Amino acid sequence: MLFISVSYSFIIIFLISTECNVKQIYVGNIPYSKTEEDLQNLFAEFGTVNSVKFVSDRETGRFRGFGFVEMADGSCADEAICDLEGKEFDGRTLRVNEARPRPARPPRDTW
Repeated sequence: MLFISVSYSFIIIFLISTECNVKQIYVGNIPYSKTEEDLQNLFAEFGTVNSVKFVSDRETGRFRGFGFVEMADGSCADEAICDLEGKEFDGRTLRVNEARPRPARPPRDTW
């Protein structure tokens, strides 16, 4: 019984420590012809990509030309940021930097 408890604790600590190293990257000026898969392939050269999310207009659903990449390893993410910032990608110059948290929005008035 004690062995199971120790193993379980180790797994939880391992999961917490690995999630702390995850890094979100902002990618702007993405060509409209590109897909999330294209961006994943570009960033995969630097390490494991957890997810890619393009941002779309709420009303039209049209891609807005920027998105976010989540990488599993912070050092790989830093390397990707350094190498891809200002790189030309299908005729457009990418803007790549560490994603910043969204500023808090004031509460909306409700009726």
